[in-house]
Amino acid sequence: MKVQKRDGRVAEYDKAKIITAIRKANAEVPDNEKVETQSIETIVRYVEKFAGKNILHVETIQDMIEKELMRQNKYILAKKYIIYRYQRALLRKANTTDESILKLIKNENKELSEENSNKNTILASTQRDYIAGEVSKDLTRRLLLPERISMAHDQGVLHFHDADYFIQSIFNCCLINIGDMLDNGTVMNGKMIESPKSFQVACIVMTQIIAAVASNQYGGQSVDMRHLGKYLRKSKNKYLKEMTEKYSDKLDESMINEIVNMRLYDELKSGVQTIQYQINTLMTTTGQAPFVTLFLHLDENDEYAEENAMIIHEILRQRMEGTKNEAGVYVTPAFPKLIYVLDEHNCLKGGKYDYLTEMAVKCSAKRMYPDYISAKKMRENYEGNVFSCMGCRSFLAPWKDENGQYKFEGRFNQGVVSINLPQIGIIADQNEEVFWKLFDERLHLCFEALMYRHKALEGTLSDVSPIHWQYGAISRLPKGAVIDELLHGGYSSISLGYIGLYEVTKLMKGVSHTTKEGKEFALRVMNHMREATERWKSETGIGFALYGTPAESLCYRFARIDRQRFGIIKDVTDKGYYTNSYHIDVREEIDAFEKFEFENQFQKISLGGAISYVEIPNMSKNLDALREMVKFIYENIQYAEFNTKSDYCHECGFDGEIIVNDDNEWECPQCHNKKRSKLTVTRRTCGYLGENFWNTGKTKEIKERVLHL
Repeated sequence: MKVQKRDGRVAEYDKAKIITAIRKANAEVPDNEKVETQSIETIVRYVEKFAGKNILHVETIQDMIEKELMRQNKYILAKKYIIYRYQRALLRKANTTDESILKLIKNENKELSEENSNKNTILASTQRDYIAGEVSKDLTRRLLLPERISMAHDQGVLHFHDADYFIQSIFNCCLINIGDMLDNGTVMNGKMIESPKSFQVACIVMTQIIAAVASNQYGGQSVDMRHLGKYLRKSKNKYLKEMTEKYSDKLDESMINEIVNMRLYDELKSGVQTIQYQINTLMTTTGQAPFVTLFLHLDENDEYAEENAMIIHEILRQRMEGTKNEAGVYVTPAFPKLIYVLDEHNCLKGGKYDYLTEMAVKCSAKRMYPDYISAKKMRENYEGNVFSCMGCRSFLAPWKDENGQYKFEGRFNQGVVSINLPQIGIIADQNEEVFWKLFDERLHLCFEALMYRHKALEGTLSDVSPIHWQYGAISRLPKGAVIDELLHGGYSSISLGYIGLYEVTKLMKGVSHTTKEGKEFALRVMNHMREATERWKSETGIGFALYGTPAESLCYRFARIDRQRFGIIKDVTDKGYYTNSYHIDVREEIDAFEKFEFENQFQKISLGGAISYVEIPNMSKNLDALREMVKFIYENIQYAEFNTKSDYCHECGFDGEIIVNDDNEWECPQCHNKKRSKLTVTRRTCGYLGENFWNTGKTKEIKERVLHL
């Protein structure tokens, strides 16, 4: 017999706990109301007989004890037991943050230190954000969410994302309306910032906006770099005017243009460098650099297309060069993320801007960036539109303003709740009738949880974050206005995430979703979730969307909970992780081209967010393979990225295979730097930037360095 506790953990049954609880109540009543030892044993046997070999919830056991005491006419004793039970419930509802906060201050909270690789939990500023987050999670769990949703989160039924920010009226991620803010000005910290007169100033203003926006929301931001093209032209026109006025009688036109172009490139270089260094050195109020994505989309019909091409080229050149770390070595910065758009004019088929894609490929080979979006596939999926995903890699649905114009910038995501698909498969045990019934029950629970997210934002005043609501990042509402109009009608999205399509298919069909039978079932699961979000959207007028999130830490959390509850299950809980969203399990041998082609059919369903990736070893030596993959992406899949198995030394910049020496230390073969506890290399497969740990499992793996991801 097993007992499921209130936090979702499953423990061995211990009858002594029942006996102790009844005896404590016994001690507080008159002798004639006490229950004899023999009767206590009878109650225990009744509980054990009822349960058999099943898993019984602790609340069910306590209900049975109360009923048995009543049946024996021990009403006063039953009342004492009920009071004792109520008092214990109050204790559980008491503040639960003390231990986690103290561990954080002592740098002993391992879960928090691994949660976000972009945050250093030793820093005072980061600790301050985490302390507030622990308080928010505690209040969310005890007061703001109903117990059924909190318990569902604890038991791994679903994951209520970002509970550490839920008590505040802030949202997840957004597409900053940077064009409007640059063209029409904005206000920060009560100070007017007018439209820039040059490219350099535009870059500075943009990074200030990014930092201000990032400090007032908890997810990432994306900015479309095409809006900077006009400011590069402003700088050119300014230089041309100055040179012509001063030197037209001394220099010919070609010489003037040459000098103008030299000065312009110098400003271009400085402006892009400003963006890169500002983003990587600014610290937001959340204790990290802004989680920002730069969207590199070149539209041939844009009047500033040539200027934008120059900007994209310089961004890629500087990213490929890297930034210097504290030791003066050029390394790959974590931010900004880059997304490069492939279109007919730059998809390596002889187009005018193929040279930019060549630069992007070289940059990917050396620095793992950029990611790639196919304009062709995106237009097929989003009514002919091409736009950036938000910083969290979720996509918005097409939306038209009062003039019938599509609008994407200035929109946002209200939040995410993810469902644990494998757990449904474990419980259903290949019974499809049970599976689909339980699936619907849990989808409804996710809907309830998402509605709590939505309701928490309703009534929010624009004064909460003026940079978002009053000064252009999202809108230009008046002071004191509520933001509710932006929460309805599909203007903003709210996302249902999902983990473990591969595992649930394996559980229900015994095969991978790459097989014919498995794919048929997996597509049914995906379409069922998509239909649910469409139904919720129709019923509520809120922008529900299906979101294939790259939530790596959640893959581990769900797998860990299910392993504790259900034990080791081959190809499911035995791996220690679940496969992200619709992705193919990493252990399956599949050609990279086949993988993208296969996963594209799931991206088309998961339009609230989807990304696929393949691993290419030694990318810097496989440029031809990368070019072929980029061509393939344009024709076959909407959103993709590359990973590699090589390691990266942060001390000297070595990019290759790091040695594990006889002392169980990682040693760089180039600079021979050795470290054991703190990270000196990044496993380029995932780009994780946190503390590593040693695998002490099977003998052959003892010397393998195992990372968080």
